[in-house]
Amino acid sequence: MDELEAVLSRVRERVLPEPEERERLRETAAELTERAREAIADLPVEADVVQVGSTARGTWVAGDRDIDLFVRFDADLDRAELEEYGLEVGHAVLPDGHEEYAEHPYVKGSHEGFDVDLVPCHDVERAAELVSAVDRTPFHDAYLSARLDDDLAADVVLAKAFLKGIGAYGSDLRTEGFSGYLTELLVLELGGFVPLVESARSWHPPVEFDPEGHAERTFDDPLVVVDPTDPTRNVAAVLSATNLARFQHYARELLAAPGEGFFEPEKPEPLSSAEVRDHLDRRETTPVAVLFDAPDVVDDQLWPQLRRSLDGIVGGLNEHGFDVLRATAMTDAAGATGTAGADDPGETTESDGSDGPTRAALYAELEVTERPAVERHDGPPVAVRKHAASFYESYVDDVDPDTYGPFIDGDRYVVEREREFATVREYLESDAASDVALGAQVEPAFDDRDVLVGGAVATLAPAFGRPLREFYEPRP
Repeated sequence: MDELEAVLSRVRERVLPEPEERERLRETAAELTERAREAIADLPVEADVVQVGSTARGTWVAGDRDIDLFVRFDADLDRAELEEYGLEVGHAVLPDGHEEYAEHPYVKGSHEGFDVDLVPCHDVERAAELVSAVDRTPFHDAYLSARLDDDLAADVVLAKAFLKGIGAYGSDLRTEGFSGYLTELLVLELGGFVPLVESARSWHPPVEFDPEGHAERTFDDPLVVVDPTDPTRNVAAVLSATNLARFQHYARELLAAPGEGFFEPEKPEPLSSAEVRDHLDRRETTPVAVLFDAPDVVDDQLWPQLRRSLDGIVGGLNEHGFDVLRATAMTDAAGATGTAGADDPGETTESDGSDGPTRAALYAELEVTERPAVERHDGPPVAVRKHAASFYESYVDDVDPDTYGPFIDGDRYVVEREREFATVREYLESDAASDVALGAQVEPAFDDRDVLVGGAVATLAPAFGRPLREFYEPRP
C-alpha cells in the first residue's frame, strides 16, 4: 500500500490542475457567464446561466480545456423558441462559434484557449420531469457539488486519469466507456479512488449501486448505477461489458504492481503495410475487409450502425462456413464527437460530421476461406415418418447432378448438395451479403462496396493503420 500511495502521490502532481490553471479557468468562465447574462437580458423571455461539468466542480484532469455553460429557460417554453433563443445567446457569447446538435442545436467554440459549449435547456423542477436529455445536467452538477469535498474531488481526477490511461473513459457510442458523471458517482459511492479499485477487482457482474436507494425499475446491464436524480435511469447504460472487464483487469494490475504507466494513455502508431503483412504471415489466417463510404452522420449514430452491420456480416460468414476468428469495424478517421456537460452519458452532443470519417470497413480474420463444392444437409430421422417422408420426396426426383442422395446415414436421411458459395469473395460480393441485418444508413452505402481478401488488406494501412494496430496488437 505504501508503494501504491507513492505512485498516486506522483500522479496527483501531474494530473491535478495547478492553482494558476484553476484561476485562469475561473476567470474565463466568469467572463463568458457575464457575456451570457448580457445576451439573456436582451431576450423577450426569462433565463439564467449556470456553469456545469467537471470544470465547475474542480474534477477535471490538468490540461482539459472544457467550459460548459447551460442557459436555462422556463420549462413551458416551446422547443422552437428554446432553440432560437439558445442559439442567439450562444452566438452572442461565441461570435466565431459554430452550431452542433444534441437533442437540439447549441453553440460550440473557443475562447482564450478553452473549448466552450453554450447549451440551452429547460429549467425543470426535477430531473424526472425533463423535456430533453440535457435538462438533467444541472441536477447532476448540483448533486455532486454538494457532496464532493476537496479530497474526493482529487480522487475523481485520479480515477479519470486512470480510466483514460487504460482506454476506458468516454461515454460516446464509439468508446462505450465510463462517463465523467459515472466516474464521479462511483468515487463518491465507494469513498475514494483506492476503495473503488479495491472494490472493482472483486466485482461479479451484474453489479448494482443505488446511491439514493430509490430505483423504480430493474436494469439489464453489467454495471448499474441508478441516477441519484432520476430513479428510472442507469448512469452506466452506455458502458460495455468489455470496458467494465478492462477496468477490473487494470484495477487488479494496479493493486498488484503499482505504476504511473496506468495513468498515461497509449498513443499507438499506425501499422504500416509491411507490418500488416508480417502479422498475416505469422498468423496464417486469411483477413477480409468490406469497404464502403461511411454514412455522413455523427459518430454516435455511425458506430451503432457499424456494429450492427458487423454482427450481420459475421453471422453470414459463419453461416456459410467461413469460421470467423475475430472481427471489428473500422473507420479512416476518429470522427468528431463531444459531450454537453461531458460528465453525462445520454447527453451526447454531436458534430455535423464534417470532420468525420470518409470510409468505413468491416474487417474479419477467417480460419476458412474456401469450402468444398458440396455441403451436407441432414434431414429428419427416418422414424419421424411425416417429416422424413417430406424431406425424402423433396429430393428424390432432383435431377441436379451436383446433388447426392437422399441416402441414409445412421438413422436419418441426408443429402449432399451444391454449396451456394464456395469462396468467401463470392459470398461477400453477392446479394446475400447485403441481405443480412445492416445499419439503416450503412445499407445504401454497402451496395457500392469493395472486397479485399488476403494480403490485399495491407493496402488499408495508410488510412486504417491505427485501428489495424489495435486489432493485431490488442491490449487487455
